[in-house]
Amino acid sequence: MATIALMEHLISLINSRLPETIVHSVTWIHATPGELLVALMFVLVAAVLNWLMRRPLLRWIKYSLYRHRREEFYRLLFMRIDRMIRPLRLLLTIYLLKKAVEIFWSTLWLDTVFFTFYWLFLFWWIYEIVKFLLYLTLSHKIKRQKEARTELYNLFLNISRVFLGFLFLLLVLSRFGINLTALVTSLGIGGAIIGLGAKDTITNFLDSVRLVSEDAFRQGDWIATDQVEGFVTEMGLTSTKIRTFDNALVTVPNSILANTYVKNWTRRMVGRRIKFHLRLKLTTDTRELERVIYEIYEMLHRHPDIVNKNKLRYIRRMKKTYENGLFNIEDRYGVRRTLLVYLDEIGAYSMNVLIYAFSISVNWEEWLRVKQDVIKKILHIVDESSLELAVPRQEILLEAAGERSGSSSV
Repeated sequence: MATIALMEHLISLINSRLPETIVHSVTWIHATPGELLVALMFVLVAAVLNWLMRRPLLRWIKYSLYRHRREEFYRLLFMRIDRMIRPLRLLLTIYLLKKAVEIFWSTLWLDTVFFTFYWLFLFWWIYEIVKFLLYLTLSHKIKRQKEARTELYNLFLNISRVFLGFLFLLLVLSRFGINLTALVTSLGIGGAIIGLGAKDTITNFLDSVRLVSEDAFRQGDWIATDQVEGFVTEMGLTSTKIRTFDNALVTVPNSILANTYVKNWTRRMVGRRIKFHLRLKLTTDTRELERVIYEIYEMLHRHPDIVNKNKLRYIRRMKKTYENGLFNIEDRYGVRRTLLVYLDEIGAYSMNVLIYAFSISVNWEEWLRVKQDVIKKILHIVDESSLELAVPRQEILLEAAGERSGSSSV
């Protein structure tokens, strides 16, 4: 009311200072010069403030935050300050424009339109504040090297978005004069109908909560199911996006992931398996065979990138709280240190030596490099011995007139 009285006083003051000829010359537009000047003043103020908050003021705030960039709070605020100021800038702009329009028109529907914009920008600003606080908490956990589940923060962020959108919808409906009590009562019947139609959506949402609570996988994990394999890029309210190895983006409903077997390759701290058979020619020189097997085992045992039972002793000190039989630490955190080199079987043309070991790194490219180095060293050990690699051989016997005429080897 004070603002309206001030505007009326300002309009009267302007009209009283202008000559009567000017005042009467604009009566054809059903407005006085004072009203036009005050409305123009509001529009100009809105334009200037919009420009100031978008350019000079934003730059000054960013410069001030950049000076304190070593602190985590200011560094993250520097990255998101423009998104937090934008809804406030639009809110102030729409307020000034409303004051300019009210000078000429003041109707109920116009108030409702501006009311909708007010709350829209206000809830937008609240959402940006919530997002900033969530990112600040997540960044704080990552900095302290604590376990931070990004998909949990995304889930809470999505729920906040839906909750704020629901409140905004209730406010707009109440502004239009809709009885919310009667609406909620009618939703008892309509909700059952909608629930049946949106059964899959509700199921996917509940399954997304179950996936997060069970910690089956997280964003960035390499997972595999019967139908898709790749890296989890995003866990939404109803679906999960997976980037496959051929760079395709697959969207999978959470209900499918929650009710199928999911193999998580990322959940391993130490140890990616190297397993193959070394096929040697058949021989009765068991001493030479034992020596080759022993040298291969020692080579793997000394290899800096292969895990053995004596390495990674710090694993025994991990999570001492859980060492009292709650669970196996190596199984819980994905640590494998098995090292096996044994004569596994005698085939039709070869003796097969089982090579079973784990690389320290679980990275695919590093694992390939280690595996290649192991194979080269094994080949060198065999080459230095009297043993040979076995090659499949087939013998063909030819008979003529009921007697053996000869044989040949291929």
